[in-house]
Amino acid sequence: MTAVVRKQVHLAAQLPGIHNVTVWSDPQSRSQIALDSFVRLARTAERGRFDFFFLAEGLRLREHKGEFYDQDVVGRPENLTMLAALSAVTNRLGLAATVNATFNEPYEVARRLATLDHLSGGRAAWNVVTSFDAFTGENFRRGGFLAEADLPHSRLRSSGGTPTSRAAEFLRAARELWDSWADDAVRADARAGEFAGSGAGAFAHRGPHFDISGRFNTPRGPQGHPVVIQAGESDAGREFAARDADVIFSKYNTLDEARAFYRDVKGRLARYGRRPEDLLVVPTATAVVADTDAEAVAYAEEITRAQVSPGTAIAHLEAVWGRDLSAYDPDGPLPDVDPEPDSQLLKGHSVFRKGREETARRWRKLSEERGLSIRELVIEVHGGQTFVGGPRTVADAIDHFVQSDGADGFVLVPHLTPGGLDDVVDRVVPLLQEKGVFREEYTGTTLRDHLGLRPRTRTSTEEDS
Repeated sequence: MTAVVRKQVHLAAQLPGIHNVTVWSDPQSRSQIALDSFVRLARTAERGRFDFFFLAEGLRLREHKGEFYDQDVVGRPENLTMLAALSAVTNRLGLAATVNATFNEPYEVARRLATLDHLSGGRAAWNVVTSFDAFTGENFRRGGFLAEADLPHSRLRSSGGTPTSRAAEFLRAARELWDSWADDAVRADARAGEFAGSGAGAFAHRGPHFDISGRFNTPRGPQGHPVVIQAGESDAGREFAARDADVIFSKYNTLDEARAFYRDVKGRLARYGRRPEDLLVVPTATAVVADTDAEAVAYAEEITRAQVSPGTAIAHLEAVWGRDLSAYDPDGPLPDVDPEPDSQLLKGHSVFRKGREETARRWRKLSEERGLSIRELVIEVHGGQTFVGGPRTVADAIDHFVQSDGADGFVLVPHLTPGGLDDVVDRVVPLLQEKGVFREEYTGTTLRDHLGLRPRTRTSTEEDS
């Protein structure tokens, strides 16, 4: 009888910084800016043998009715600088960052990521994003932003007729820069700067978005290419991930929706000569752990109500309705007025920039069917916790989700910084290890090792192109 092979669970951690995840009012909440907070959370993730530690990015603070949106962190350090610092106080944990492809250039991003890969011994990862709005673009001299046709979910045609976008071309250019060095171009016993070949670093890239040439001055890192992450929701975004990414973030953490997303994305890989295991699907998730299931449910409700305060509930509703709704009771019914389609009170928030009238219709229907107040509705659609229960309940739920092909693992976003992962690491991870679905020790040194991904050599890059 053939033994059933159980999938290994992948876990990552994210230090929250935007939206309404962090419970600022909790007495255990500490600085979202100080290095100590980042160090503690990263070391906790490494103690739990997590794959990687992830930092999202916002290039401009969102504004609500002309004021800073009070759920955003003010003064968050730059991602790759912070991860470079963390590389010195961790040993195996992967280090992943969002870096925007709209307001950067391939040369500088490729160099910074290759540097991080060297500093960390092969643990760097890049979440490729582009910016959608002129509001963020105001922070930059070029003043621009990406038109809809240039976003990852839309495509231009290159001169050769191949579908492209700024994100796709940016990534392709970065890979050409990394590949401008041979795998062994720097001799292991050489002094700094002694090359194995005179052509090291030479590159030339020409495309619709970039026309660059010269010499790249940073050798390939231990992974060849840093791990590439994509958060693709649209059809073209999923296609971009299937063709180019190693990891895809998912917003789906209910099993039926997650399985549909998983099947769809994995089903696209074969057309690019890739295997299902070449792209990992990892939704973001939260976990609330207590001694018993009942205690965890009560604690989860307390956390969620702290995350969605009365003011936050009204702000979310105003973002969809495009109206000042401050006179409405957050514990009362939805407003009886229609949304203002051309108004946007919350600037810099991608969630509410399109389809607001349809969102309002869905919210009103849900509120009427369930008898939900404004705050209860916002909790229903944006709040709630993914995994809630005693340690065994949470471990079983995570394992079931992965074994059912809803995901390959999860990026856990704690509600507290920096101690929010302690219960998962100390009480849930040992049970996953007991099940045989999570590593007890790191078996490799690079992030690609942790994720079960092949190194990106120049040969493999040429074969994939």
